[in-house]
Formats: sequence, C-alpha cells, structure tokens
Amino acid sequence: MVRSVTSITALLALLLLSAPGHAEPEAKSEAKQEAKQEDGTIFTLWPLVDYRESPRERYSNLSILGPIFKYQKSGDNRDLALRPLFYRTSNTRDKASSTYYLYPVASSENTPEARNAEVLQLFRTSTYRKDEAEPQRESSTMLFPFYISGESEKYGPYRALFPIYGNIYERFWRDEYHFVLFPLYGSTVKKGTTTRHYLWPIFATTSGENESGFDVFPLYGQSHKTGVYEKRFVLWPFYTSEKTGLNTDNPTEKKFIFPLYASTDSPKRTSRSYLWPFFGYTEDRGKKVEEVDYFWPFITKVRGEKKNGDAFLPFYSHESYPEGEKTWYMWPLYKHEELKSDIFGQEQDRVLFFLYRDNREYWPKDGNQRRRNTLWPLYLYRKNTDGVSSFSFPALLEPILDKDGIEKEWAPLWRLYQRRWDEAGNSTSSLLWNLFWHERRGDDLAYELFPLISYRRTDKGRELKLLKGLISLKRDGGQEGVNLFWLPFGPKWGDK
Repeated sequence: MVRSVTSITALLALLLLSAPGHAEPEAKSEAKQEAKQEDGTIFTLWPLVDYRESPRERYSNLSILGPIFKYQKSGDNRDLALRPLFYRTSNTRDKASSTYYLYPVASSENTPEARNAEVLQLFRTSTYRKDEAEPQRESSTMLFPFYISGESEKYGPYRALFPIYGNIYERFWRDEYHFVLFPLYGSTVKKGTTTRHYLWPIFATTSGENESGFDVFPLYGQSHKTGVYEKRFVLWPFYTSEKTGLNTDNPTEKKFIFPLYASTDSPKRTSRSYLWPFFGYTEDRGKKVEEVDYFWPFITKVRGEKKNGDAFLPFYSHESYPEGEKTWYMWPLYKHEELKSDIFGQEQDRVLFFLYRDNREYWPKDGNQRRRNTLWPLYLYRKNTDGVSSFSFPALLEPILDKDGIEKEWAPLWRLYQRRWDEAGNSTSSLLWNLFWHERRGDDLAYELFPLISYRRTDKGRELKLLKGLISLKRDGGQEGVNLFWLPFGPKWGDK
C-alpha cells in the first residue's frame, strides 16, 4: 500500500501555500488531492499521536498515548478502546456490538435479536427474541445467587430472592426450584420426580409416580421407583447401594463399602475395587475395553478394541484411541497430544502446563493450517488460516489465558515489540508502540525512528527525512530535491 508522510509543519506549509502568491492551478491541486486520497496518510508524533489511513482499503487508525486510546475503522467494523477501562467492537452493517469493561470484570453484547450483559459472571441480564417475526422480547436477570428472574415458556414469569423466597423454572438442570427461608425448606422437580428438603441437607423426601423415598443425611436414606431404580445409603459415604436401569436392557447394580470394596455389575459392565485406590478392575463389554488399576491413577493399564493406555505416573503415561493419542513424560513436565480425523487434525506440545505451548491445527480437505506458539512470559507467535503470522514480546497472560478480552484490552499495554507478516513478503513491525516502526507492502517500504529519521519508498519515488523534516531529501521519478527547516518547498533538479 502506497502511503505519504505528513507532519504538523506540513499543515503550516499548507496554510502558506494557500496564501496569495502561492496558489496552485485548480486542476493540479485537485489531482494532488485525488492522489493523496488514493495513497493514504501516516502522521506520527510519538508517543502522543499515531494516525494511519488507507482510503483504498477503507481503513484508518488513530492511537493516542501509545496503546491507551484507539479508534479504528476497517470496512464496516469499528473498534474503540480506552485501555484498560473498556474495548468496544461494532459492525455498522450488522448493527451488532460487543464491549469489555476492565476485562474480566464486565462485558456486554448487543445484536438486533438480543442484548446481554454480565458482571463478574455473577450478575447477568439478557433480552432476546425467540422469533424474529415477533417484536416482543423476553428477558431474564440474575445476581447469583441472591436474585434470579426470568420467564419460562411453560410456567410463565418467575422470581427468586435467595434465601428468603423464590420460584425458578427450567433452569440449572431442573424443571422447578422452590424455596422458603432456605435451608429451612426447598424443593426441586425433574422429569416428574419431586424432592423436598427440610433443614437441607439433613432431611429430604422423594415422591413421584410409583416413586418414594426419604433421607436423614448422613445416617440413612432410601428411595425407589417401581421397576426403575432402588437406592440406599447408611452412614454415607461408608455404605451405598443402588439398582438403576431396571426398565432397560442394561440393569445395573452398584455397591460401595468405603474404602474396602466397591462393585458394579450389569450385562455390559463389570467392575471391582478393593481397598480403593490400591486395586481395581473394570471390564466394559459395551465398549470392549478392560482396565486394571494398581494404585489409581498412578499405575493403570487399559486394553481394548478402540482404546489402549499405560500409566506409571508421574514418570510416564500414554493413551491411544482411533482419533489420536496423548502422552505425558515426567508429569506435569511435558505433554504431547494428537487428534486426527478426515476433516480436522490437531497436534499440541506443552511444558509445565502453560510455560511452553505449541498448538498446531489443520484441515486436510481444504489444506488450511493454524498455529499458536507461546513461551511464558516471553513471547506469543501465531499463524492464521490465511497464512498471516504475528509475533509479540513479552506475553504476560496470553500463554495462560487465550481469551479475546485479554488480547484486545490488556495485551497491547505490555507488548513492547510486535511484528506481523504474510507469505507474500508484506510485513509490519513496531517497537515501543511505534517509537520505531517498519512497513513493507510489495515493493513499497516505509520506516521511522522517531524523531531522528523516517524513510518512504514507492514506485513513484522516495523520501528521506531527518528530525521530522529538518532535512528532507526527495526523489519523484527523475526529479530530485532538498527541503530544509521543515519547509514544504526547496530546490529541485532533473525532470519527472
């Protein structure tokens, strides 16, 4: 991309040129203006202002005080940031936006169909339309666990003020929740089974169609549903027993006498454990796999039709299956993991969880690849499916938390050096938030070390500036010239 460099003094020079005696012919002025709009603009006054514009690509970016303030336009996308307080991304065509507030403290997301906001994942509010044809919206609010409200399609609106009183419907894996002065009283309903708690978790009753039970926890409890299941415990967790799936082709019986003995028996599975975790044996006939544990999870052996594994932790562990394999050496020192299929593949190497991580992904059918390599806290390297690579130093949180909020709101504050390049040889580099920057697009080249030197080379010519224009050497075709003392004019020689 061809760009021109301007400065505050160039603006002053423009005023001088507009004065009487310095007016240019109208056609020539318009031609220069069109060329400027085509070429683009770079204006820098480090560390106060950095402005870059490329009308050809519908792109502009204004940065103030390095990474603190940013306003960027790229096509229909807009980015506005005041780091680390907030970062907002929007799309004017889709009328959608998302905002982070001091990530991960709060965030919001807005689309024509829905609006969502949350604070510390404890307070959440959402408004949405289930049917685009219906203008009416449904909403829910939660300040977990103290206040929850919403609307159930089956039961209607509900509210809960914990622990005083509340009703909740079709949330948190249950059909119904009811409570009054919890833990004095609370009840849940799931698939027709009602469980009532009194002085939770001590007293409880279970009822339903052909179903009953009671608990005095942890002393004794029992429940059963005719032809479906039977459960009992005594001095939990020392003795438990249950029979489940009695109405299926795989009825299962389990017994547990902690820690002496545990058993599971069904047509598809047999399991025994003696003096847990010292010895255990499992035969899964449904999955065609056998597992022996000598001191779970440290010494295990797995053999099967689709799964095999050996573990001698912390020294070595290996597990293989049709879709890939996973290996540990000197846990948690080094881990290698592979995932393979006809449409997707992944290879990952890790040292001490997040100290070093190399993740490689590929799509065999279309030939795309993606890579992410990190060494905490030194660097982050990425290559996307378009073949564009990037490198940044240092990387304080990126190796630990691969989150969009970290990338947008926090990481630019500590990235002293960044570089981005593609397979065609185009590249851009930045040191200390553009104290030094370097860009290459095709045969065009531009760089600057503020305020000492700046250089620009295009197919139309080249320009070298010292001290932001104290001395400026230009070449335009066959014509060369020198400008001094930040003036926009000077002696020229040669023909264009």
